[in-house]
Amino acid sequence: MFSTSNISLSKKAVKQNVRFVKRKLHKGVKLSAVVKGNAYGHGIEQMVPLFEAAGVKHFSVFSTHEAAQVCEFKSKSTGVMVMGWMEDEAVEWAIANDIEFYVFEIGRLQAAIHYAQKLDKKAKLHIEVETGMNRTGFEEEHLQEVIDLMQENKDYFILEGLCTHYAGAESITNYLRVMDQIKKYHKISDLFEENGFMPKNKHTACSAAAMSYPETQMDMVRIGILLYGFWPSQETFIAYQRSNGYGQDDVKRKVRHPLKRIISWKSKVMSVKEVPVGEFIGYGTSYQATKKMKIATVPVGYAYGFARSLSNQGRVIVNGKRVAVIGTVNMNLMIINVTECKNIGKGDEVIIIGSNGKQTVSVASFGELSNQLNYELLSRLPQDIPRRVVE
Repeated sequence: MFSTSNISLSKKAVKQNVRFVKRKLHKGVKLSAVVKGNAYGHGIEQMVPLFEAAGVKHFSVFSTHEAAQVCEFKSKSTGVMVMGWMEDEAVEWAIANDIEFYVFEIGRLQAAIHYAQKLDKKAKLHIEVETGMNRTGFEEEHLQEVIDLMQENKDYFILEGLCTHYAGAESITNYLRVMDQIKKYHKISDLFEENGFMPKNKHTACSAAAMSYPETQMDMVRIGILLYGFWPSQETFIAYQRSNGYGQDDVKRKVRHPLKRIISWKSKVMSVKEVPVGEFIGYGTSYQATKKMKIATVPVGYAYGFARSLSNQGRVIVNGKRVAVIGTVNMNLMIINVTECKNIGKGDEVIIIGSNGKQTVSVASFGELSNQLNYELLSRLPQDIPRRVVE
């Protein structure tokens, strides 16, 4: 009600992004929308219904806490998959509520079997295997132990999936590593099939892999950042453009921008004042007025997700002009240079992420300035910033 900023989410952009991703998938490939990190900072409460309205019928989250949040807003028939954190007692809740979940260590497999027996209900499992990411997943030398335990308890689970994760599919630097992972995954998949286990869904691809390595799409993909209107990396965007003919001498095509940013973030001018030449602005001596300046304070700082590293680097839009953030970003506010802005006053709109006419501040440019990824910037947006859905 009295927030210092607000976030708008475009329904039209959601539909456009889902439509684009589905067009890039092979026929029959299932789309799971990743909504971890509060739906990449956009808000689970808002994004789950928006994605469902656009045709999404499956969601991926990191934890059972996030899964419970998704369950509050999803349709009954929509699936939910937990890819990470889950305490043993949460396994019982997951099975009882038809939540699918990753199994990447023997203890969790044993817990799943135990609670499935207790509830007399099959657990919906996705076996995660280690192929080279070296994070989570069963190592190849432990797979026979996993298979043996599964053989002994076939009545207590459904093998929903066999999965892995690629170590940097967004960068060509990791090409050989990713190719080795693909090869290893297929070898492990063959081992499971030889032992009579046919997963409903083989899935390995995130946004970057689905775009840059189409062969990784398999039965299901786990798509996050693309659905929110951002590319995993500049390399992924360039690869898409080249695959569509852009940059080739014999093909004349304009650069396509098929994704649309869903999120806009806005605040208002808190106050305006003049600063004499030679005065330092804000904490310390990081910015000195080289002439008589007009500055405005905006009630958004690093406590609200606007990184301190954007001090003297960030840009916002005020009255149609792109202006600089000057001085050190504070916990609760930033200072901007509005010397060239005429008739600016308290209450004027400040666009932190978004557009006004030809001026745009995107999360990508934002990220480049502070050396942070799209993901980090978005997921830092606090949950208590009001979010509203717009057309």
